[in-house]
Amino acid sequence: MTETSGTTAAFYADQAATYAADTGVYPASPNLQRFADRLPAGGCVLELGCGSGRESAWMISQGLDVHPTDGIAEMAAEAAARLGIPVSVLPFDAIEAVAVYDGVWANACLLHVPRTDLPDILGRIRRAMKPGGLFYASYKAGHGEGVDRFGRYFNYPDEAFLRTTYGVGWTDVAIEAADGSGYDGVPTPWLHVFAEA
Repeated sequence: MTETSGTTAAFYADQAATYAADTGVYPASPNLQRFADRLPAGGCVLELGCGSGRESAWMISQGLDVHPTDGIAEMAAEAAARLGIPVSVLPFDAIEAVAVYDGVWANACLLHVPRTDLPDILGRIRRAMKPGGLFYASYKAGHGEGVDRFGRYFNYPDEAFLRTTYGVGWTDVAIEAADGSGYDGVPTPWLHVFAEA
């Protein structure tokens, strides 16, 4: 199973326009600013799970060479309409690039990857990055897999699980906990991960 299968994929496909409208109005997060500040000028960025395209839009405005993608065709179409550029449909398990990107931004999307699949996906992401490239991902924290009221699957990791799952090959893995929320409006603990390839 990948993040584009089952009820999770059906939710994003069926609700793409509403989801994009509801999540497309927020300013750049401090983590996005930190990510951009650590990249070379004009650096090449792969955004995974770009959703509405709002974060790609901001990175493009900062002069970065952004390749926005989403695993759901309907979401990619929403982002393309917002950005005015092509947005590729790229399931995580179809990442095949090698040493292309200075940075990979994966905000609130890898949290839908089944726990058993996450090591392979992280390996694909690392392979796609240039040596020393910067990778950001965020996860809803917890202690085991589950679904929310929309039927979306979440892997709900804790810090120990993430450190084990990232495994070898990454350097300077920094994991920060923060309180937040999500599309469901429920207060949620989050884990924000910065790592270098």
